[in-house]
Amino acid sequence: MEPHTFLLQLLIILVAARVVGELVATLGAPSVIGELLAGIIIGPSLLAWVEPNEPIRVLAEIGVILLLFEVGLETDMGKLLNVGRKATMVALGGFITPFLFGYGVTYFLFQQSMLVSLFVGGTLTATSIGITVRTLTDVHRQNSPEGQITLGAAVLDDLFGVILLAILYEFSMTGEINWINTFKVLAYISIFFLTAPVLAKLMSSVIGKLDKRIDNPGLIPVTIVSLVLFFAWLAHLFGAPELLGGFAAGLALSRRFFLPFGLTVKTDTAFARKIESQMKPIVQLFTPIFFVMIGLSLDLRQVDWGSWFFWGMSLTLAIVAIGSKFAGALLIAEPFPRRIVVGMAMVPRGEVGLIFAGLGSAAGVIRGDMYTSLIMVIAYTTLLSPFWIKLYYRRFGRFT
Repeated sequence: MEPHTFLLQLLIILVAARVVGELVATLGAPSVIGELLAGIIIGPSLLAWVEPNEPIRVLAEIGVILLLFEVGLETDMGKLLNVGRKATMVALGGFITPFLFGYGVTYFLFQQSMLVSLFVGGTLTATSIGITVRTLTDVHRQNSPEGQITLGAAVLDDLFGVILLAILYEFSMTGEINWINTFKVLAYISIFFLTAPVLAKLMSSVIGKLDKRIDNPGLIPVTIVSLVLFFAWLAHLFGAPELLGGFAAGLALSRRFFLPFGLTVKTDTAFARKIESQMKPIVQLFTPIFFVMIGLSLDLRQVDWGSWFFWGMSLTLAIVAIGSKFAGALLIAEPFPRRIVVGMAMVPRGEVGLIFAGLGSAAGVIRGDMYTSLIMVIAYTTLLSPFWIKLYYRRFGRFT
């Protein structure tokens, strides 16, 4: 791509995200919906001004990594640990139920092969942390009890998804599952999550001391962004999604993080606040690119709108995709309205669902109407979930 073409496309993405986001917000909808719609409008579905390409994908990946860094930065570690059991129940229920029902519907009702059915079930297990967090942030509930449960569950759901993705990819390539490789992935991810926050906390204390000695206004943004990107790379090295590296770094730099095993590094509250204030503009610049990219990836022109198979498959899977995510949420010991919000917040598939569907397509497993049906299910869940959540809060209040 020519540099001037890339610059023009980036200009269109940023302006479209801001304009449509602000317009949607004035109508009472979450601004993230506007950013998703901006991608659909300027992308292949309508105007075709911007095509999904590798430079934009890289910027979008940086956007979601920084978004999860901000989430980690604002997370109360104590609250997250307190809801650990509930988050695990939500994650397990929201992972196993969509997988089994997605597989069963595709295999028995629509007579697809076992491998296709496994990939469809795997796609339905996904939960987009980025969409979920942004939606709860738009309604100022990211630090609420339901927000902490959802965040913990979404992180676990992503980890389960990585392991399942590794199994399915191995199965699609070789025709058999290599359990040794699967256990290696699980072990590496566990090691990363045990060591990364401790390492990030120690590195942040060094950055804090440098900040006191060096009078350079650009020191914090440069060093913190470098730290986040390092941990994103480290997460990939250990077999975890890159965005979870950003989350681990943000968690360690937060004002409410503590080290395990009696290790103590004094938390500098003033320094943590300085990180938040100086990083916010950078996060706000990159994250809209991520949400626009999801819209760009949904090419609605490829859909055969007259196909009965497409409508039957997509609507059936949409029902499974929405209903099955409530399985774990309805079992936790919380007020019923809170359980409903947790279930709704786990529904959007977003970029995680697109990764599953894209891998199935690249492997030659998911083709034609099956692929477009999955894309539409991802679109349903991604675009409609923020509306449901906002309307639900408006109807039932905050139930603190």
